[in-house]
Amino acid sequence: MVGGTGGAAGLGGRPWYGANEVLAFLLELAALGFLGWWGFGAGHQGALRVLLGVGTPLLAVVVWGLFAAPRARLRPRLALVLVVKALVLGGGAAALYGVGHPAAAGAVAVVTVVNTAVAEIFRAAPPSVVPAGPARD
Repeated sequence: MVGGTGGAAGLGGRPWYGANEVLAFLLELAALGFLGWWGFGAGHQGALRVLLGVGTPLLAVVVWGLFAAPRARLRPRLALVLVVKALVLGGGAAALYGVGHPAAAGAVAVVTVVNTAVAEIFRAAPPSVVPAGPARD
């Protein structure tokens, strides 16, 4: 989910791009954790509890891998990628709300929206030209 060759130069001279990608990855992991937390605590007993606790994040991983991951198996248009991101990441925030943390869920939702918007702006903008520096022999 995070790409690049490392360092500011490997990110086209855009270290904020790298930081935003790291934040995106952390939000994705958090969403999976929130979905699992919600599933295990959804008030069900036995097999259904395990199915929701393991199955909900697993379904999110499969959908993400098919449509929204940088190396997704299917390459849909940006609109569908954003819908998948909204479902998975928004589902994570909703799950956090569902386990009784509405303020944290709101904060996660706001950070996710800003992070996604910034990521799309970075992807649309050409990388800045980084001077090569003095020539060396």
